[in-house]
Amino acid sequence: MRRGEELLPVLGRLQVDQVEELSPLVLAYVGDAVYELLVRSYLVQERAARVDALHREAVEFVAAVNQARLVPLLEERLTPEEKEVLRRGRNARPGHLPRHATPLEYRYSTALETLFGYLYLKGEWTRLGQVFAVVCDLVKGGQGP
Repeated sequence: MRRGEELLPVLGRLQVDQVEELSPLVLAYVGDAVYELLVRSYLVQERAARVDALHREAVEFVAAVNQARLVPLLEERLTPEEKEVLRRGRNARPGHLPRHATPLEYRYSTALETLFGYLYLKGEWTRLGQVFAVVCDLVKGGQGP
C-alpha cells in the first residue's frame, strides 16, 4: 500500500452523518485503538527493537499524560471541523478517570482519541496519516513522550 491510500480500511464505511451523530466517547473508543495501532506501526518502522522495548515505548507514547501534552500543539494545525471534534471529545464526561492522569489530562487525551476515531470512521485516511505525522514530528521534536 502506498502512502495516502486506504489506511486501516473500515469494513462497511459509515456515512458522514452517521459518524457525526456518534457520541464523542464512542469516537474515542475507536480512536484509542486506531492511535495504538498507528503508534505500534510507527515504532516498528522507526526502531525495530525487541518486543519488550517496543511495548514500553508504545505504553509511554499512548499514556493519557503524554497524549494530553500533544493536543494544544496539534490544535493549531487542525481544520475548524477537527477543532470542533477535539472540543466535543474534551467536553465528554466518561464514567471513570484513569489512575495515572489528572481529570484535565484525561479530557485532553480523550479529545485526541476522539479526533482519531472521527477521521478513521469517516474514511479520511490521508488526513489521518497527516495528523499522525504531525504527532510523530512533535514527539521527535521533544514536545511529546
